[in-house]
Amino acid sequence: MEEKKKEEIKSDLVKFSKSKDYYKNIGKAWKRGYLLFGPPGTGKSTMIAAMENFLEYDVYDLELTTVMDNTQLRRLLIETSTKSIIVIEDIDCSLNLTGQRKNKKEEEDEDGDDKEAIEEKMMKNEGDKKESKVTLSGLLNFIDGLWSACGGERIIVFTTNFVDKLDPALIRKGRMDKHIEMSYCGFEAFKVLAKNYLDVVESELFDEIKRLLEVEEIKMTPADVGENLLPKSEGEEGETCLRRLIEALKEEKEEAKRRVEEEAKQKKDKEEEKKRRKEKKAEKEAKEEEEKKKKKIEENGDAEH
Repeated sequence: MEEKKKEEIKSDLVKFSKSKDYYKNIGKAWKRGYLLFGPPGTGKSTMIAAMENFLEYDVYDLELTTVMDNTQLRRLLIETSTKSIIVIEDIDCSLNLTGQRKNKKEEEDEDGDDKEAIEEKMMKNEGDKKESKVTLSGLLNFIDGLWSACGGERIIVFTTNFVDKLDPALIRKGRMDKHIEMSYCGFEAFKVLAKNYLDVVESELFDEIKRLLEVEEIKMTPADVGENLLPKSEGEEGETCLRRLIEALKEEKEEAKRRVEEEAKQKKDKEEEKKRRKEKKAEKEAKEEEEKKKKKIEENGDAEH
């Protein structure tokens, strides 16, 4: 993460921890919501651990699929201590909360493939979810309803890989006050990793790594970068690890190029298939029209006789 962004988050956390009187004066519960979103391996769980260490708060990891109903959810909230971080990881996968607003017509209009995927996912997790009756409304009340005002100095953190799947009401400001995108590794983040993993702060290889990390097509997570920097044998030098990272970045570049070409090919094939279907449909309609005309002529001829 860029140093500026990191300092901004730390400043926000410090301000929150010292704002008891401020929240009391404005009549709001002393709590704050954080939404961490981004691809897998970008450091969302690590960010939570860093927040815990920085504030010295207790962490409660809440698995919604094990919560039977809204009443139990409220009870769990009451049992959490002050100075705590309540975490719900992969909120989009926890329960089918985002689909509860759909009406019957919308559900019928859904694409068949999507239905099959949802049904398959529900069947796969049936054992975990069949007893859970937590609703979207119950979760919203958990975050900022009446019961959320019990106690104080709490931070609620949601993580997700797919922020667009979440109900807007769930992540609006006032519930999830701060949205933090955890993205792919940039050069500043790499330098921190190089220092932590290899105790290297400067190298002639840094320029090459910077050039590759700035290539738009290359998308490597901090977790992948860290894995390449990790020494694989006793006595392996830092330069060897840096060169391994360079090779991995080059491979990612080639893989990205192949993905772009494959996507372009799939798009072309799809357009051609669409064109063929359109031509086939037009041909079928023309044939049907011709048969109608022929039949009409025959009917008129029979009528004359």
